[in-house]
Formats: sequence, structure tokens, C-alpha cells
Amino acid sequence: MRKVVHVFMSPLVFFLGSPVYAAVLPNLQQGDVATVQSLEGLFTNVVNVVIALAGVALLLMFVIAGFSFLFSQGDQKKLEQARGTLTNAVIGLVVIVAAFLIIRIISVFTGVPQILKFTIPAGNPSAGNPSAGAGVLPKR
Repeated sequence: MRKVVHVFMSPLVFFLGSPVYAAVLPNLQQGDVATVQSLEGLFTNVVNVVIALAGVALLLMFVIAGFSFLFSQGDQKKLEQARGTLTNAVIGLVVIVAAFLIIRIISVFTGVPQILKFTIPAGNPSAGNPSAGAGVLPKR
């Protein structure tokens, strides 16, 4: 049975793939080194991947629970196991939706619409270096 699944699922890897493009970081100039500002894009990508994986895991748990119900054949132990899997999937869905709603409620009450946008404010480059700008005379 596993061999049949592998034979039919293997070609899907080639058809479901998507092109990958290099990301242009807005705070990174050509030839520059990475700075703390580069973490914005990394953090955004990590959050997006975690959200996508949570959705895939939730769907997978629902499918597994459904198949467990179908193939339990009236066995009470298998039915309880399937019911537990389905309950855990629903709890996961509730947690994901609750987290989203809590973020939205915080956004509405604080009046910060860009609460989901992670940004690191750019500081004064000479603030941490007392010798920056030393020896430069102001224009007259």
C-alpha cells in the first residue's frame, strides 16, 4: 500500500512546486552588510511560515481524524482515538482563531493599525558613536 501511495504522490512534487525568487530587502543596499534592519524581513517570513504550517497541520489532523472514523469499523478504542484527534484539531482551530482575534482587538483598542507589521525603527547612526562626525566643521 505504501509503495502505491509513493508512486502516485511522487509526481505531485513536480507539479505542486512554485518558483522561488530572491527577496530584495528594502533596508539592504547593494554591497552592504546585513544589519539589525534585515531582521524585519526574516521575522515576517518566519511568522508567515509558522501560520502556513499551522494551517497545514490543522488540515492534516482533520483528514487523519476523518479517516480514523471511517476505518474504525465500530471498534470503540479506534473511535475514541479518532474522536480525540478531532477534538485536538478543533482545539487547535480555536486557539488559532482566538490568537488572531486577540491581535485584532488589541489593534482596535490601541489604535495601531499596523500591529502585525514588524519594523525596527532606524536610529541616528552617530548616536552610538561619540566620535562620528568629529573633525567635521559646519558650513558657513
